[in-house]
Amino acid sequence: MASIIVIAVVLVLDVLAFVLAIGAERRRSYANVTAADSSGRAYCVYSSDASTAYGVSALLLLLAAQAVAMAATRCFCCGRGLSPGRWRAWSGTCFIICWVTFVIAELCLLAGSVRNAYHTKYVSLFSNAPPRCAVLRRGVFAAGAAFALLTALLAELHYLFYARARAAAAVPPPIVGGIGMTRM
Repeated sequence: MASIIVIAVVLVLDVLAFVLAIGAERRRSYANVTAADSSGRAYCVYSSDASTAYGVSALLLLLAAQAVAMAATRCFCCGRGLSPGRWRAWSGTCFIICWVTFVIAELCLLAGSVRNAYHTKYVSLFSNAPPRCAVLRRGVFAAGAAFALLTALLAELHYLFYARARAAAAVPPPIVGGIGMTRM
């Protein structure tokens, strides 16, 4: 039987990671070119840098949720064996796809946080053109949020299928036939 506590903890952590990733997308920094400083050069002025903190927080919450789910399922490879059948097959499929979506979500959140934290000040030292201010493209944190939501769904399904396969492995097979022989 699946533990409600594990399901709730993983779900809450994943939903918080999703909300923070959406918040990071909404609060991306943008840049404005300001006329000139004391040396006569134009420079970039950036808005709030809150999305970097949101992105890193989402990354850490997603990592914590994945750690809880994998600890509860013993990373699918440790512990006693599971009974062969559809529950083990579905659990293995969800396990693999969950890790793929987790890695993609973490990479999107990490890359978005790093790129959003990068600010240029003076780029056009040798020309009179205004500087090109480095900003994060739209959709990086949104992609991380989408993959975080997929990771949440697949981690929950993996845990539920794993619990079913573990419960099926605990039941001994029925004795078939009228002659009492040893089980093999």
